[in-house]
Order: sequence, then structure tokens, then C-alpha cells
Amino acid sequence: QVQLVESGGGLVQPGGSLRLSCVVSGFTFSSSAMSWYRQAPGKERDLVARITSGGGSTNYLDSVKGRFTISRDNAKNTVYLQMNNLKPEDTAVYYCNAYVAVAPGFYRDYWGQGTQVTVSS
Repeated sequence: QVQLVESGGGLVQPGGSLRLSCVVSGFTFSSSAMSWYRQAPGKERDLVARITSGGGSTNYLDSVKGRFTISRDNAKNTVYLQMNNLKPEDTAVYYCNAYVAVAPGFYRDYWGQGTQVTVSS
């Protein structure tokens, strides 16, 4: 059974930092690309950051470049999102995503339950 469990969200003042974690189980983590998405009320779910299976390549939403860092620890089956210099517009529910090979040539997206990040003074 695939599980993705996020933690680390909360309320933070503008300019502050948070570190999100996502612990996964039920699939081969080290073979899967991992991502963080976010969804603000009334808006679409956006890709925030993605990291390849080995961690050698990352990409980011333009508005978070230079402030957010995605990383992974394949020994701990965990992916992280370090968020610095947070802004009110970063307020959203953040979701962990796994892109998992379920059969040769076939992939499926799995999602965590989400963690709320609120940036406000």
C-alpha cells in the first residue's frame, strides 16, 4: 500500500522559514521522481518543485526559485522542501507527489494528504 505522509506545515510570519517533510512507503522510493505541489483556495494545484530519483536534477516554479530547495534522502524514504523568505502568496496546502512506475512503461501519480502553510503577520 502506497503511503505519503507530509509534515512540517504551520503558521509563519513573512520572511520566516519552514521545512516540509514527506515520508513514503509502499514503493521503491529511490527509483521515483518526487515533487511538491501547492494549492491555494480557489486556485489550481501548481507544481512547486521536482527532484529526480537520484537527486541529481531539480526544477522549480519561477516564483520560488532562490527561496525554496527540494532535497531527498533515499536511505530514509523522505523528500524535503526547505522554504525560506516566505511570502503571504506562498500560503497554500502543500502536497507531496510521487511518480511511480507501476508496470514497464506505465506510471501513476500518488499524493499525500497535504499540509497547510500559512504566511501571515
